[in-house]
Amino acid sequence: MGHTTTDGPRIAGLLLAAGGGRRLGGRPKALLEHRGRPLVEHAVAVLRAGGCEVVHVVLGAAAGAVRERASLPGCVLVDNPDWEEGMGSSLRAGLASLATAGGADPDAALVSLVDQPGIGADAVRRVAAAYRDRGALAAASYDGRRGHPVLIGADRWAGVGASAEGDRGARAYLREHEASIVLVECGDVAEAYDIDTAEDLAHLE
Repeated sequence: MGHTTTDGPRIAGLLLAAGGGRRLGGRPKALLEHRGRPLVEHAVAVLRAGGCEVVHVVLGAAAGAVRERASLPGCVLVDNPDWEEGMGSSLRAGLASLATAGGADPDAALVSLVDQPGIGADAVRRVAAAYRDRGALAAASYDGRRGHPVLIGADRWAGVGASAEGDRGARAYLREHEASIVLVECGDVAEAYDIDTAEDLAHLE
């Protein structure tokens, strides 16, 4: 590895935490407990430990309760009133927030999902390290299958936002630009399960 200077790329964490947990009886995913704290706190800590100093968190379901019960100091909290439309609307809201944040513009966003506690700081660091320039596109892969986190260079935010609809998030954009995506194998350091159903709650500690 070449040596890194303190003025390396600025990679912001973008945590999508708006889901209502429809298959969990309507329990907002951000507030599910993991190791004694809300899942959203755990996910922010993972992004920070992986090198994202700036973290924007998109809230939707029970946003008021999440603000009250979760301790998220230093995070930019973004309310997505359209969260029920699916992940695409949250991705759009988060990228728009990053684009207008002012101050030191991030060079890329590292997108992660609140309901994947098996993905830790090692995977975040690996995917962040795939950054080359503001046109970067990279994603964690698990035994060759693309997953999260996903690194999106700032020059691509508008394109991703324009194609993010429904529950697809960035999927349509990533499919169109498959040839540009750097896949970063993370299956040895992370598990890419989602917390979607009551059975999945067994993954929480």
